[in-house]
Amino acid sequence: MQFKYITNKVKLPQNTVNLEISEGKEIKFVEKNGKNSLVFGIGEKNTKTQRKFFTLCRKIVRTAKQHKIKRLVVDFKELVELSDATSEKTARIIAEQFEIANFNFNKFKKEKGDFLEEVLLINTPTETKKFFEEGLTVGKEVNLCRELANTPGGDITPEILAKKAQEACKGTDVKVSIFDEKKIKELKMGAVLGVAKGSKEKPRFIVMEYKKGGKEKPIVLVGKGVTFDTGGLSLKPANSMLGMHMDMSGGAVVIHAMAAIGKLKLKRNVIGLVPAVENMVSGESYRPGDILTSMSGKTIEVLNTDAEGRLILADALTYAERYDPKVVVDVATLTGAAVVALGERCSAIFTKDKKLENLMQNLGEEVGEYVWPLPLWDEYEDGIKGNFADLANVDKDGSRWGGAIEAAVFLYQFAKKYPWVHIDMAPRMTSIKSDFLSSGSTGEPLRLLLKLVEEYK
Repeated sequence: MQFKYITNKVKLPQNTVNLEISEGKEIKFVEKNGKNSLVFGIGEKNTKTQRKFFTLCRKIVRTAKQHKIKRLVVDFKELVELSDATSEKTARIIAEQFEIANFNFNKFKKEKGDFLEEVLLINTPTETKKFFEEGLTVGKEVNLCRELANTPGGDITPEILAKKAQEACKGTDVKVSIFDEKKIKELKMGAVLGVAKGSKEKPRFIVMEYKKGGKEKPIVLVGKGVTFDTGGLSLKPANSMLGMHMDMSGGAVVIHAMAAIGKLKLKRNVIGLVPAVENMVSGESYRPGDILTSMSGKTIEVLNTDAEGRLILADALTYAERYDPKVVVDVATLTGAAVVALGERCSAIFTKDKKLENLMQNLGEEVGEYVWPLPLWDEYEDGIKGNFADLANVDKDGSRWGGAIEAAVFLYQFAKKYPWVHIDMAPRMTSIKSDFLSSGSTGEPLRLLLKLVEEYK
């Protein structure tokens, strides 16, 4: 999709449709003075909220696509009046939301579907244009993240995911290093190696380094990269296995967040880490009852091989220590329990740092990727103490309650040396009807990570 900035002196191209915002709820086409208009009812204008504005932007594009509109004329001033943000922030929001609403995952389809090709912006102040361009850059990276996450597991192995990280960051100042199995063994990442044992596809550890922030400590982003999750020997039911090619969604988010950071040329130091494995079933698979020695030296009793994401993240969180980080954020489709707790409208966050918790919530509201905190109390640590090892990867007594919390508490055992927040993005892995997005990956929380990188002090 292209954005073009139109002055009153420029003659509009043929086959354009004007967007006209109105009160009421009706959406209809009308002809005025020989020009076609899409009249878009939004209800009472005085009930505006920023949450509604994000949805409005997506609804506009989805409606245009449904009616096969290729060129849409949008009055920027009219949309600003419906936003609670500044003109500059509104410009970025519009570009991001229009771009992600215009996406369909169609690489395997003969019929590609309809798309909005051009948005012609009128009444656009000169100073907002760079914010539109930034928004388009971010929106495109969100869509590339969604395409990566949506791609079937047979087409995205750990090795291919590593190559995709290199491709995503090509042409930027992000340096990408790929550790193979030999290097992972040298680093003594026993948790990563344990999970990867059952697959013929060898693990990779992806390191992305962007250093444009002078002497400041880096922000480290960690993404779960399980390219397909069968559950291992603790095998998932067939229906639960569908969609498990998207268990690397956290990794996809971190890869394309790093690419966006490079393209936006942010003056920060940021590190991206993605441990990439397949969790498969074979005679080589790690077993329930196995004890793994993590990179930290802590031993982990495997009580369920389907709790593999926290294992590979444990080694990644330990690796993050070498950067003496300002803050570490890990992103993972970690637990179905988070979906049970929160539904599908926000991700769960866990941190001991109250200021960081508040910041994440506020930034989530600002970018439209909402998060909600769950407790990280010390009392929960008793459940993940191992019977025969330092830790257990699920509750040692078999309790199924508070699964998202115990998973986060497990991760915390490897993240005590720096400020840290865990995002369980399982509730937002895929879109729901009220998102007004195409089916599949949402690309969340990529924009939240970007905003955190921009604003964390």
